[in-house]
Amino acid sequence: MEKRPNDEFLLALFRKEKRKAEGMDILIKAYQEPLYWHIRKLVISHDDSKDVLQEVFLRVWRNIGQFKGDSKLFTWLYRIAGNESLRFLERKQRDLDHQISIRDMLEIELENSDFISGEEIQMLLQKAILELTEMQRLVFNMRYFDEMDYADIAEVVESTVGSVKVLYHNAKNQIEKQIKNEI
Repeated sequence: MEKRPNDEFLLALFRKEKRKAEGMDILIKAYQEPLYWHIRKLVISHDDSKDVLQEVFLRVWRNIGQFKGDSKLFTWLYRIAGNESLRFLERKQRDLDHQISIRDMLEIELENSDFISGEEIQMLLQKAILELTEMQRLVFNMRYFDEMDYADIAEVVESTVGSVKVLYHNAKNQIEKQIKNEI
């Protein structure tokens, strides 16, 4: 993960009403791309990802004053992004009158997306990831793609390091098994 701005510096900007917008600009520049890709791996669609990312930054703007500093700022942002992504998918499924599962909806998005190169193994990997539970997907994506350490992932999903390791291990095994069955 790239170098992030200092949490204390950003939070100090947010505490000063006249510098709050400056703090938000810095935060957006630093986190826009990694949060976009975190969201994109969950909701698949580029347009949906942009919409969710906007919601994330609006939520951050409204709630930054409530950030206590008990966790790292970036793990708080990832938690918000993950929660907003899952809420978005649930709303989207509700709008479809539950006629299709979230997993099936995402698989259709994946097949029609430029998200992956189209290589067969890439498609198999992405479809296998869609078979995971929501929590396994979150943990797998953050560990495998974002290369986050287990402690940071545990902060994001509000769990223990041990539980995160188990979730990742089980997700990895499930993905490997599914890909082997397809090949």
